[in-house]
Order: sequence, then C-alpha cells, then structure tokens
Amino acid sequence: MRNNTATIFGIVLCLLATPVVVVPTPAHAVTVNINIGSNLNNGRPISCRDGERRIRDRGFRDVRRVDCRGRFFVYRAWRGSQRFEIALDSRNGRVSDVRRIRR
Repeated sequence: MRNNTATIFGIVLCLLATPVVVVPTPAHAVTVNINIGSNLNNGRPISCRDGERRIRDRGFRDVRRVDCRGRFFVYRAWRGSQRFEIALDSRNGRVSDVRRIRR
C-alpha cells in the first residue's frame, strides 16, 4: 500500500510540474487557383484532332472519329483486342465516357 501511495504521489508531482501551454498557430492566407478543364488547355475548347491525339496518348490505337459535333466528341478505338467507344467533352478535353463495344 505504501508503494502505491508513493507512485501516485510521484505521478501527481510530475503532472503539476509540467507546464500546459497551448500556443495557437498563426493563420496564413491561402490562394486557390481553379481552372476549368485540364492543365493542357486551361479551359479552352479542343479540336477534333486534339481529342484524337489525347485518346492515342491514353493507349488506344486505330482511333476513328465518329462524331465531332456538339458538346461531346465521339471516337472508336482499339486497346488490346477490344474495341471501345470514347466520348470527350469538347469544352475541356476530359474523357466523359468509355464503353466497350461487342464484336
């Protein structure tokens, strides 16, 4: 019992001797730069040829243009032994849909 009392007394003394200081961290201003579109075109519309090049850069081959009018450009291409239909957003060049086509 005497050992437990000495241990508790030692812990209490350590806790009382330890200073508790909470220093707030200074606030810094944050600048957020948000652009619509990808980094390559900075939000500008892409051409049909640019879309074809982007699809090739993503690993597709034999890229064929299906429809390059309107908001979405549609292409058909091969990857491996499978055929895909890919839709790109014409306003920013991002891939919006990829569908596998059955033979």
